[in-house]
Amino acid sequence: MLLKILILIGVTFVPALELRASIPLGIFGYGDTFHWTATVAICIAANVALAFVFYWLLDTAIKWLRHHWACFAPVYGLWEARAQRKIHKKVERYGEWGIALFIGVPLPGTGVITGAIASYALGLSRRKYYIAAILGVLIAATAVTLVCLLGGAAWQRLFTKQL
Repeated sequence: MLLKILILIGVTFVPALELRASIPLGIFGYGDTFHWTATVAICIAANVALAFVFYWLLDTAIKWLRHHWACFAPVYGLWEARAQRKIHKKVERYGEWGIALFIGVPLPGTGVITGAIASYALGLSRRKYYIAAILGVLIAATAVTLVCLLGGAAWQRLFTKQL
Protein backbone atom coordinates (compact mmCIF):
# COMPACT_ATOMS: atom_id res chain seq x y z
CA MET A 1 0.00 0.00 0.00
CA LEU A 2 2.85 2.40 0.82
CA LEU A 3 4.39 1.69 -2.58
CA LYS A 4 1.16 2.65 -4.32
CA ILE A 5 0.98 5.89 -2.34
CA LEU A 6 4.57 6.70 -3.32
CA ILE A 7 3.77 5.94 -6.97
CA LEU A 8 0.78 8.32 -6.84
CA ILE A 9 2.98 11.02 -5.30
CA GLY A 10 5.71 10.36 -7.87
CA VAL A 11 3.29 10.64 -10.79
CA THR A 12 1.91 13.85 -9.28
CA PHE A 13 5.43 15.29 -9.16
CA VAL A 14 6.03 14.72 -12.91
CA PRO A 15 5.71 18.18 -14.52
CA ALA A 16 3.60 17.28 -17.54
CA LEU A 17 1.33 14.94 -15.60
CA GLU A 18 0.68 16.18 -12.06
CA LEU A 19 -2.70 15.16 -10.61
CA ARG A 20 -4.21 15.05 -14.10
CA ALA A 21 -2.60 11.61 -14.39
CA SER A 22 -2.30 10.49 -10.77
CA ILE A 23 -6.02 10.73 -9.97
CA PRO A 24 -7.04 8.48 -12.90
CA LEU A 25 -4.20 6.10 -12.00
CA GLY A 26 -5.42 5.90 -8.43
CA ILE A 27 -9.10 5.56 -9.30
CA PHE A 28 -8.76 3.05 -12.12
CA GLY A 29 -5.45 1.38 -11.30
CA TYR A 30 -5.57 1.25 -7.53
CA GLY A 31 -9.34 1.23 -6.98
CA ASP A 32 -9.04 -2.11 -5.22
CA THR A 33 -6.61 -0.61 -2.68
CA PHE A 34 -7.91 2.92 -2.14
CA HIS A 35 -11.34 4.48 -2.09
CA TRP A 36 -11.47 7.27 -4.66
CA THR A 37 -11.63 9.90 -1.90
CA ALA A 38 -8.31 8.71 -0.47
CA THR A 39 -6.76 8.84 -3.93
CA VAL A 40 -7.96 12.40 -4.48
CA ALA A 41 -6.74 13.50 -1.04
CA ILE A 42 -3.27 12.01 -1.61
CA CYS A 43 -2.98 13.61 -5.05
CA ILE A 44 -4.18 17.03 -3.86
CA ALA A 45 -1.73 17.01 -0.96
CA ALA A 46 1.14 16.00 -3.25
CA ASN A 47 0.24 18.63 -5.87
CA VAL A 48 -0.01 21.42 -3.28
CA ALA A 49 3.33 20.33 -1.81
CA LEU A 50 4.81 20.41 -5.31
CA ALA A 51 3.53 23.96 -5.78
CA PHE A 52 5.12 25.18 -2.55
CA VAL A 53 8.45 23.42 -3.09
CA PHE A 54 8.76 24.31 -6.77
CA TYR A 55 8.07 28.03 -6.24
CA TRP A 56 10.65 28.16 -3.47
CA LEU A 57 13.20 26.26 -5.58
CA LEU A 58 12.46 28.45 -8.61
CA ASP A 59 13.07 31.63 -6.62
CA THR A 60 16.28 30.25 -5.12
CA ALA A 61 17.59 28.91 -8.46
CA ILE A 62 16.91 32.08 -10.43
CA LYS A 63 18.55 34.29 -7.81
CA TRP A 64 21.59 32.01 -7.77
CA LEU A 65 21.81 31.84 -11.58
CA ARG A 66 21.51 35.61 -11.97
CA HIS A 67 24.30 36.11 -9.47
CA HIS A 68 26.70 33.40 -10.66
CA TRP A 69 26.12 33.02 -14.38
CA ALA A 70 26.34 36.16 -16.48
CA CYS A 71 24.83 34.74 -19.68
CA PHE A 72 21.71 33.61 -17.81
CA ALA A 73 20.27 37.13 -17.56
CA PRO A 74 19.53 37.62 -21.30
CA VAL A 75 18.06 34.13 -21.65
CA TYR A 76 15.95 34.64 -18.55
CA GLY A 77 14.77 37.99 -19.88
CA LEU A 78 13.44 36.38 -23.07
CA TRP A 79 11.82 33.56 -21.13
CA GLU A 80 10.23 35.97 -18.69
CA ALA A 81 8.82 38.13 -21.50
CA ARG A 82 7.28 35.07 -23.15
CA ALA A 83 5.64 33.92 -19.92
CA GLN A 84 4.32 37.42 -19.27
CA ARG A 85 2.73 37.61 -22.73
CA LYS A 86 1.11 34.22 -22.24
CA ILE A 87 -0.71 34.91 -18.98
CA HIS A 88 -0.46 38.63 -18.22
CA LYS A 89 -3.95 39.55 -19.49
CA LYS A 90 -5.60 36.90 -17.31
CA VAL A 91 -3.71 38.00 -14.22
CA GLU A 92 -4.42 41.68 -14.86
CA ARG A 93 -8.11 40.96 -15.29
CA TYR A 94 -8.70 38.29 -12.66
CA GLY A 95 -5.76 38.62 -10.22
CA GLU A 96 -4.95 35.44 -8.34
CA TRP A 97 -8.09 33.87 -9.81
CA GLY A 98 -6.43 34.13 -13.23
CA ILE A 99 -3.49 32.04 -12.03
CA ALA A 100 -5.87 29.68 -10.21
CA LEU A 101 -7.90 29.14 -13.39
CA PHE A 102 -4.71 28.69 -15.41
CA ILE A 103 -3.51 26.04 -12.94
CA GLY A 104 -6.95 24.48 -12.62
CA VAL A 105 -7.68 23.89 -16.30
CA PRO A 106 -6.70 20.25 -16.78
CA LEU A 107 -4.94 20.67 -20.11
CA PRO A 108 -1.35 20.03 -21.19
CA GLY A 109 0.92 22.96 -20.40
CA THR A 110 -1.04 24.07 -17.36
CA GLY A 111 -0.58 23.12 -13.74
CA VAL A 112 1.30 24.25 -10.68
CA ILE A 113 4.74 24.18 -12.31
CA THR A 114 3.75 26.34 -15.28
CA GLY A 115 1.69 28.50 -12.95
CA ALA A 116 4.70 28.97 -10.67
CA ILE A 117 6.91 29.97 -13.59
CA ALA A 118 4.33 32.44 -14.89
CA SER A 119 3.63 33.84 -11.41
CA TYR A 120 7.32 34.32 -10.76
CA ALA A 121 7.82 35.99 -14.12
CA LEU A 122 4.91 38.34 -13.44
CA GLY A 123 6.22 39.21 -10.00
CA LEU A 124 3.25 37.76 -8.13
CA SER A 125 4.00 37.50 -4.41
CA ARG A 126 4.69 34.12 -2.90
CA ARG A 127 1.56 34.34 -0.73
CA LYS A 128 -0.69 35.17 -3.69
CA TYR A 129 0.80 32.35 -5.73
CA TYR A 130 0.28 29.85 -2.92
CA ILE A 131 -3.38 30.84 -2.59
CA ALA A 132 -3.84 30.62 -6.37
CA ALA A 133 -2.06 27.26 -6.48
CA ILE A 134 -4.27 25.77 -3.77
CA LEU A 135 -7.41 27.02 -5.52
CA GLY A 136 -6.14 25.82 -8.90
CA VAL A 137 -5.27 22.38 -7.57
CA LEU A 138 -8.75 22.07 -6.06
CA ILE A 139 -10.33 23.11 -9.38
CA ALA A 140 -8.22 20.62 -11.35
CA ALA A 141 -8.82 17.81 -8.84
CA THR A 142 -12.57 18.38 -8.97
CA ALA A 143 -12.63 18.38 -12.77
CA VAL A 144 -10.43 15.30 -13.16
CA THR A 145 -12.29 13.38 -10.43
CA LEU A 146 -15.68 14.14 -11.97
CA VAL A 147 -14.49 13.03 -15.40
CA CYS A 148 -13.07 9.82 -13.94
CA LEU A 149 -16.11 8.95 -11.86
CA LEU A 150 -18.76 9.93 -14.38
CA GLY A 151 -16.76 8.77 -17.38
CA GLY A 152 -15.91 5.46 -15.73
CA ALA A 153 -19.56 4.81 -14.94
CA ALA A 154 -20.59 5.70 -18.49
CA TRP A 155 -17.84 3.49 -19.93
CA GLN A 156 -19.01 0.52 -17.86
CA ARG A 157 -22.64 1.11 -18.75
CA LEU A 158 -21.94 1.43 -22.49
CA PHE A 159 -19.21 -1.11 -23.12
CA THR A 160 -19.28 -3.71 -20.36
CA LYS A 161 -21.73 -6.54 -20.71
CA GLN A 162 -23.76 -7.37 -17.67
CA LEU A 163 -23.73 -11.13 -17.03
